[in-house]
Amino acid sequence: MTEEKNVLCVKMLGNFSLSFQGQSLLGTKSSNTQFAYLMQLLLHKRGQGVGREILEETLFGDRDVENTHRALRSVIYNAKKRLEELGLPEADYIVRRDGMLFWTEEIPVWEDAAAFEQLYLEARRESEEERKLQLLLDACHCYTGEFLELYSDFLWVASEARRYRAMFYECVEEAAALLRKKQDFLEMKQLGIYASRIAPFCDWETVTMEALIGLGSYEEAVELYTVTVQRYLEERGLRPSQKLMDMLERLGEQVTHPASSLDGIRENLEEDEDQEGAYMCSYPVFRGIYHMMKRMMERYRQPMSLMLCTVVDSKGNPMREGEQLDSLSERLANVIRQSVRQSDVVSRYSRGQYLILFPNVSKENCARIQKRINEHFVQGRQRTGLRFSINSLYD
Repeated sequence: MTEEKNVLCVKMLGNFSLSFQGQSLLGTKSSNTQFAYLMQLLLHKRGQGVGREILEETLFGDRDVENTHRALRSVIYNAKKRLEELGLPEADYIVRRDGMLFWTEEIPVWEDAAAFEQLYLEARRESEEERKLQLLLDACHCYTGEFLELYSDFLWVASEARRYRAMFYECVEEAAALLRKKQDFLEMKQLGIYASRIAPFCDWETVTMEALIGLGSYEEAVELYTVTVQRYLEERGLRPSQKLMDMLERLGEQVTHPASSLDGIRENLEEDEDQEGAYMCSYPVFRGIYHMMKRMMERYRQPMSLMLCTVVDSKGNPMREGEQLDSLSERLANVIRQSVRQSDVVSRYSRGQYLILFPNVSKENCARIQKRINEHFVQGRQRTGLRFSINSLYD
């Protein structure tokens, strides 16, 4: 951000801020005021100007204002007075021209969103790869958050946020591709970490994982995958995306171990002691076990059943969110673990949903297991309950 004399610095990516000569022009409680809304529109659209209609819609919305034209003139008058009081040089800050309102050209503006877009456009025009990569990385780090993320209720803000978000995604993907090509995995790792922080829950962890694989940091990549899957599930109720699953499969193909004896390998494979109840695992591991067991059951024509347990509310609808769902989901996991065999496989599929794989169990036997789980889960006058779905193979 520039701090040149007489330049108004505007931050639109992430939190909104205005500063002049290093001093903030917005108080801590003034970010949701008509003054802030007016300045956001005028400064962001300073090139094309702002029409009266969008200003009135943004400033007054559905409020019952007797005369919106007069109210708008009052807001503009008060804004000019405030800007002068805040220490900006004397000027006609808001200029009317051809039926549009413009920010004055007498006070130059530096805006982070405009700087980001300029870097993005320069990168698109650049053909030399090293220069293009630098522009893309600069653009990525100039994007510090969603455009006016606290003001997304305004249609014009939501539209611009989508546009800038798409630019950022394109910059990350192109930069990652160029870093992959030159095998600069250290820079690629930093890019993935930054993108995951700025745009969470968008699978940018796959960029970091790929970089870690390229660096040979396999254990770190596995740990990142585990943490990411857990966070997506706990905070958003999302199961691993196909992108993450593909990266895990690639990771498995890349991992190598030093030569060892079979006894040493078996010792490393052994499960920790004192593990009771069903085998609990992550969804990707569950998926692999399902594929393997399905092949075995198909060969020997043995029954295999798959059960889905879902926590439901008092009306029988799946619960989607809330602290109660988290506690019920944890209780369901404990109930399942103690209600099925050690040879059965269990995985959390989403918030309030668990999958259970039963080798050599028919659909009729699943009904008895279902009853046992339900009896252990429902306590007293508990209004929430469970819904069960069962599929059987080779029954």
